[in-house]
Amino acid sequence: MKIDFTHHQSAHCENGVVSNLMKHNGFEVSEPMVFGIGSGLLFCYVPLLMVNHAPAITYRAMPGFIFKRFANRVGIKIKREKFKDPVKAKARLDENLEKNNPVGLQVGVYNLLYFPDEYRFHFNAHNMVVYGKEGDTYLISDPVMETVTTLTDKQLEKVRFAKGAFAPKGHMYYPIAFPKELHLEKAIIKGIKQTCKDMLAPVPIVGVKGIRMIAKLIRKWPKKKGTKVANHYLGQVVRMQEEIGTGGGGFRYIFAAFLQESSKILGNQKLSELSKEMTSIGDAWRDFALEASRIYKNRSPKTDAYNQVADMLDVIADREEQFFKKLRKAI
Repeated sequence: MKIDFTHHQSAHCENGVVSNLMKHNGFEVSEPMVFGIGSGLLFCYVPLLMVNHAPAITYRAMPGFIFKRFANRVGIKIKREKFKDPVKAKARLDENLEKNNPVGLQVGVYNLLYFPDEYRFHFNAHNMVVYGKEGDTYLISDPVMETVTTLTDKQLEKVRFAKGAFAPKGHMYYPIAFPKELHLEKAIIKGIKQTCKDMLAPVPIVGVKGIRMIAKLIRKWPKKKGTKVANHYLGQVVRMQEEIGTGGGGFRYIFAAFLQESSKILGNQKLSELSKEMTSIGDAWRDFALEASRIYKNRSPKTDAYNQVADMLDVIADREEQFFKKLRKAI
């Protein structure tokens, strides 16, 4: 039972799953277009949610939101299911595969055996496609991997029912109806407006205000929490940025690619110019990650290192605030 499915590697799992499912169904939609229309770009500090013993920080919309928004904006119907019983979850997956219907799954990465050890930690918002089954082995198209891979039924069950924050609960999803053709223009504008609204939100933990809050906390952590905890928390900021689902810098590059592609579809040269600016902001995020990693790995030669990386975040927040105001005006 093997569906004729073409694997395309992507930078981020959810975008990649959606783009691959769209291509499988005859619609040539790029990963950046999925991300932009789905308003995937975000920053949010969630102090009450602990991940790996540190406050959660996300640089993207909540798991599932990208596909949901994308589908709504381009006129696709999707079906989502969660399960309490692993047996029922497996039966529903097998039923779809028998109908030649590849399925997107939300899984935990800690027990994904094909992941390198350094990437296997407790994070339950990873996405993949299952496109077939041979005996008790499932055929897996994980968009962040170069080639397709496999998991046994027991291995797949373990990651589908991982415990902890964002527990997937067997979550599976797949498109069930498509329009005759996709009209992207209005969907692009809606996606951009939502992203601007989110990043400029008057809420202290969201968007550019959230970035500034993290900068303030970084200055306080060494004295308030002690060096060991401060380093762990700072490592969390970078890990969420650079390792989990592409992260802050990578998401900015994807969004820049979306603006570049959208500028041609909408005939709006300003979006092309803003694409270059967002790429530069992505570079600034990567510079911050490099300096921060030197601190928590005890390699930074700077005595006032925490304040200096906090300064870098303040500059990024200022740049993103101006950027999203210009982007809002451009459309």
